[in-house]
Amino acid sequence: MSVSEDFTSSTGRFRGELLAHCYRMLGSAEEAEDLVQETYLRAWRSFDGFEGRSSVRTWLHRIATNVCLTAIERRGRRPLPSGLGAPAQDPEAPLVPALEVPWLQPFPDALLSAGNQDPAAVAASRAGIRLAWVAALQHLTARQRAMLILRDVLEWPAAQVAELLGTTTTAVNSGLRRARAQLAEALPAEDELAEPADPAQRAVLERFAAAFQNADLDGLAEILRGDVTLEMPPAPAWFAGRASVLRFFATHALDAPGRFRMVPTMANGQPAFAVYQRGPGGAYRADAVTLPTVTPAGIARIVTFRNPALFPLFGLPQDYGNTAPGPDL
Repeated sequence: MSVSEDFTSSTGRFRGELLAHCYRMLGSAEEAEDLVQETYLRAWRSFDGFEGRSSVRTWLHRIATNVCLTAIERRGRRPLPSGLGAPAQDPEAPLVPALEVPWLQPFPDALLSAGNQDPAAVAASRAGIRLAWVAALQHLTARQRAMLILRDVLEWPAAQVAELLGTTTTAVNSGLRRARAQLAEALPAEDELAEPADPAQRAVLERFAAAFQNADLDGLAEILRGDVTLEMPPAPAWFAGRASVLRFFATHALDAPGRFRMVPTMANGQPAFAVYQRGPGGAYRADAVTLPTVTPAGIARIVTFRNPALFPLFGLPQDYGNTAPGPDL
């Protein structure tokens, strides 16, 4: 076996979990792809010197973490609108995008299986990529993120984290306590999430898609919780409460049946939709990726990323007529 073949067979199966790791650190699927490429490049250059004192998996995560720490120093944090201020008070006002803000992005679940068909490994990669959790991580410093992810997601021993970060075990344990406290403050109130395979959740998601495709505000109102929130980066304005959210949709989106087509997909470990909007000529074009968070009491949160450039990451075309069927919900 050549060195190239040995390297590929030893490292290729970890690509999906490295993508998830870099996404947790950076909050961007696109940047995660670039940083994993950098990780593999650095690993290839030093593969001859790898002595096996740790597992290949641990070795790769060490490299990826250092790559991410350097990247965060240059880029700063990626927020959601709710991380920048209070909810807007006028749902009928025009939305003004803030294109200069490096917004948090969704993470396509399909990337988790990159290079690995082992269901257990894919499930492990899915841990810790819930959108609310990754958004809360953005409130931490780069080193705090690394400590929290390495200890609480990858379950590394404190001594191993300390070695990677060039500090002491005591400092890691102290920093981890502070990071957990800050994370608890930044996270929204914990909701009991419906399981993806739950028939009740599937029914709510089907009603959600139907409400948008049929411009059915009454149907949408029935499945929204009273305290539902709506966020739509790159617009910094966000809305809280069923009345405000419905007023926004009535004014800006659900004005006529047939305006939208909803294609099921998966993002951040939960069901999502690729949204196609009908243009002036009648053709449906890529518009947004939306993640409705379903709880037993209804939809608690809707985060809609209005960025058609995300569609290739999800393996979806820009035109609805060429869209492959999405996964069953």
